[in-house]
Amino acid sequence: MIISIEKKTFTDAVHTVARFADRKSATLPVLSTILILAGDEGIKMRATNLETGIDYKLEGTCTTKGVVAIPATILQQIASSLTHDGSITLEHTGDMVYLTSGTGKSSIKTIPYDDFPSIPFPENPKNRVVLPGILLKNLFTSIASCASTSTVRPELASIYFSIEGGILTAVATDSFRLAEKKVPLSNKGTQGKFLIPARNALDISQALPDDDLILSFDEHQCAFVSTGGMLVSRLTNAVYPDYRQIIPKESVVEAVVLKKDFEAALKRTMIFSDSFQKIRISFDQKKNLFSFFARNTDIGESSEMLSARISGSALELSFNHRYLSAVLALTGAESLSLVAAGIGRPLLIKGVGDTSLLYLVSPMNQ
Repeated sequence: MIISIEKKTFTDAVHTVARFADRKSATLPVLSTILILAGDEGIKMRATNLETGIDYKLEGTCTTKGVVAIPATILQQIASSLTHDGSITLEHTGDMVYLTSGTGKSSIKTIPYDDFPSIPFPENPKNRVVLPGILLKNLFTSIASCASTSTVRPELASIYFSIEGGILTAVATDSFRLAEKKVPLSNKGTQGKFLIPARNALDISQALPDDDLILSFDEHQCAFVSTGGMLVSRLTNAVYPDYRQIIPKESVVEAVVLKKDFEAALKRTMIFSDSFQKIRISFDQKKNLFSFFARNTDIGESSEMLSARISGSALELSFNHRYLSAVLALTGAESLSLVAAGIGRPLLIKGVGDTSLLYLVSPMNQ
């Protein structure tokens, strides 16, 4: 195999593909490599950790066809050391690859690629939708943090996807807070449900293009296909809880506050939270004030009062401040609506005018 690739193209490809290699695999060393293929379909790089996989297309010149597996760590280190001017040449001979860049030449030991696993593709072509990659990328990065980091309940460590009636609904929860985002689709005929591990979704989000792509899925995996290649993730084999049951259907008080005021006041108050990161919020419908309060016996205490439009009864609730601040990244709305159903009930937060978001956070003991 002999190929030539522009340095920037090579560097970007290596850094994108390398995150899907399994650096810790002791039983299958080839999983720690990047597989480079040069043939009739052009030049590609592949990597997989058996949870996720990538097939990445590169622009370049193929002089001689071939396949080679090179340790991902070595390729990353080389890519990080290259300037973006000029091109590099890879020549595979025997069990060595010779990489030439300008006046420099490196020889790299390869790994036998016979055991490199194939990257599976969903079998049912009907289960597919087209949507912008940037939209899916933002969806993954915004709600994945709401999923559980524990693997005790794999369904809670996943993002739940439901496609129905031309709407894609994504949900993540760790049982303390829950985020639901809805995205309209151009394809209204596709229906289906699946669970993708949140960790996989975050890895994939780093490699998704901004342009339109095809999301395809079956019972075992989902794929994201674009002109630049394909990303694949294993799906979680579990049943997602019926989260709609915990969404309050009634309320005792609602406050509408400016998001920027909410964010600034929360940041100042959380400095004084205790070891449990507790912050108390209060609804005062008589004075139209929404307030934060925190006390730490080692530091002191702080209170912040915000002008708000409040309807309902006076109420006080305590929350982990991390869960309150998480909603700020989920909506671009200028104002937030906070709806409380009473003591011990979840707080419902939405962006005013943003019908795509529903956010629930469970209160702490007073």
